[in-house]
Amino acid sequence: MVHSIVTAGMSRTPSIRRARGAASMLITGLIALSAGLASAQADTPTWRERLKAARASAVPTVPWTTPGTHRVTLPHGGLERHALVHVPAGFRSKAPTALVFAFHGGGGDAAYMADDDRYGLIALAERERFVLVLPSGYSRFPRGKLATWNAGDCCGDARDRQVDDVGFVRALLTHLGQQLVIDRGRVFAMGMSNGAMMSYRLACEMSDTFRAIAAVAGTEAVASCQPSRPVGILHIHAQDDTHVLFNGGAGPDAFGDASKVMDFVSVPTTVSRWVTRQQCAPTPRRTLDVPGAFCDTYSGCADGAEVRLCVTASGGHSWPGAPGSRLGRKPPPSQAISAHEQAWSFFQSQAARPR
Repeated sequence: MVHSIVTAGMSRTPSIRRARGAASMLITGLIALSAGLASAQADTPTWRERLKAARASAVPTVPWTTPGTHRVTLPHGGLERHALVHVPAGFRSKAPTALVFAFHGGGGDAAYMADDDRYGLIALAERERFVLVLPSGYSRFPRGKLATWNAGDCCGDARDRQVDDVGFVRALLTHLGQQLVIDRGRVFAMGMSNGAMMSYRLACEMSDTFRAIAAVAGTEAVASCQPSRPVGILHIHAQDDTHVLFNGGAGPDAFGDASKVMDFVSVPTTVSRWVTRQQCAPTPRRTLDVPGAFCDTYSGCADGAEVRLCVTASGGHSWPGAPGSRLGRKPPPSQAISAHEQAWSFFQSQAARPR
């Protein structure tokens, strides 16, 4: 029996060896296959990348000179920044064009600023044939909502993270200059609330670029301002603003978290600073007086610039002349004047002064 066992075992040895060899080859093949699959997976785009590519391929490349609203994505400062650019009908690509940058308020975005029921800017651009640039501020949310601007001492995450919004505007302007023929004497900025504060910062730091600004419901928010050349300044504000108080400070409706805003500079102080900086005559003249609103203009400033203050009696923290109603129980925008019409008229007058 022992012999039988030994004999039987000896007789199966070649089969075992063959099986072991086959198993070894199988394991080697599996290892190679696994490595190949891992390599293939590394080279295969993720579903997010595939979705992004599919969306990009689904949207045809449209020349910038084509009338309509174009979305711009621009990397800057380690962030992916966005803007909308509206080109009016009848635009002539080879003719120098005026550019108007419009900055949304804190908590908004470019699309919000492009809503004509709130601001009327698209219709104005179509009528006056200028290119409208609507940048979006910094947002920590994927869709870019609730964005803010780093206007100096205000506001929100953009200020807290020291986002380079001035650099973004410079980069965006350079990018636009590669697509459009820009009339460098007709580059303007306007903004609402935090966007108005951003416009003031641009007047301080990019006075060589912006001919004039229009600030609505937002005051100066920088600690230091040394413009290299005079800038036309238009400020529009409601006396009953409950966010940025006319006489200074943050109102009860400014923001749920007071640390995200600032103790706002008053409207009179903001205007006075610019009158002094630009060596204007200290006494203004009343250039508009209508029921519910007036405008005072300071002339005699360096290089023919002007500083103008327009005040509405009502409307709260809103864009005067906007046809749309405001949310909640807030007062409707004042209809005594139109902020965008006042801004464009002011821009036109400032473009005409000597360069």
